[in-house]
Amino acid sequence: MPPLLVFAGALAGIAMVRWAFRTAGRINQELDDARARMFAEPVPIEIPTLRQDPVTGAYRPN
Repeated sequence: MPPLLVFAGALAGIAMVRWAFRTAGRINQELDDARARMFAEPVPIEIPTLRQDPVTGAYRPN
């Protein structure tokens, strides 16, 4: 009986390791896809121009 338990335990361990590697690979693929989408589309940056206030002389956004 003990050799059968050792064999069953080894098979269960192999199955768990295989499941963990597949899950880690799937999660990494999802993260890579999200990163690629994040950097694929440029974010428009609007920089306001500054104009000098004739009264105070301070520069303010237009």
